[in-house]
Amino acid sequence: MKVLLKNLGLLLILAGAVILLVCAYTGNVNNNNVLVTSAALLIVGLVTYIVINKRITD
Repeated sequence: MKVLLKNLGLLLILAGAVILLVCAYTGNVNNNNVLVTSAALLIVGLVTYIVINKRITD
């Protein structure tokens, strides 16, 4: 469980990046809801990664 928790931030960042890639390939770059969602996932993932890895030590 610790491994999944340690990688939670990276998974959120990866999900945000995948959403941006899908939007770029489909040409759906004018939809603000999708862009805000992916930006929020990137920011929350980064903060989660920093906070969790400061608290969890092996």
